[in-house]
Amino acid sequence: MWLAEVGRERIDETIDPELTIDRALETYARLGYSPEWINQRLQTIRARKELTDEWKAHGVQEGREYAILTDEVTKAWSGMTTRRYKDLKGLKKENLRDNMSTLELALNMLAEATTTELTRTQNPQGLTQNQAVAREGGGIAGNARKEIEARTGQPVITSKNAAKLNSLVTNLIEDMADRTEKDDE
Repeated sequence: MWLAEVGRERIDETIDPELTIDRALETYARLGYSPEWINQRLQTIRARKELTDEWKAHGVQEGREYAILTDEVTKAWSGMTTRRYKDLKGLKKENLRDNMSTLELALNMLAEATTTELTRTQNPQGLTQNQAVAREGGGIAGNARKEIEARTGQPVITSKNAAKLNSLVTNLIEDMADRTEKDDE
C-alpha cells in the first residue's frame, strides 16, 4: 500500500511539478526549519541550478567536474573544502546546505550567483578556465564573509548543523513561551 501511495504521489508530481516543491516545503517545516530559512533554501536551490546550467553551457561535465568546481567555490568563500566544512558540522552523507545557517546560505548563494554572472561575462570554456572563475566568484563572497566577521566579531561559519540549529530555534520558542506565561501570571 505504501509503495502504491508513493508511486501515485510521484506520478502526480510528474503531472504537476509544483507538488514536488510543496512536499519539500512540508518536509523542511516538519524538520523544524523556520519559514525564513526555508525561503532562503529555495532561493539557493535556484541559484545552484542557474550555476550548473552555465557550467554545462561552458563545457563542464556533470558529476566529478561539478564537484571540483563546487569545491573551488566553497574553498574561496568559506576558507575550507566542502569535505572539511561537512566534517566541521559533523556530517557524513547529509546535505551541507541543509545544515547551514541563514547567513551561511546567503554567502554560499552569493558565491554561486557571482560565479554564474562571471561565467556569463567571462565565457570560460572547460574545467580549468571555469576553476579560475569559480575561485573568483567564491572569493567575492569570501570577502563579504570576512567583512561580516570583522564587524560582528563572530565567525559566520560554525559547527552547528541542522539538529543543533533546530534545537536552538526550539529552545528560543520555548523560552519565549515561558516568558509569556510568566508575564501573564
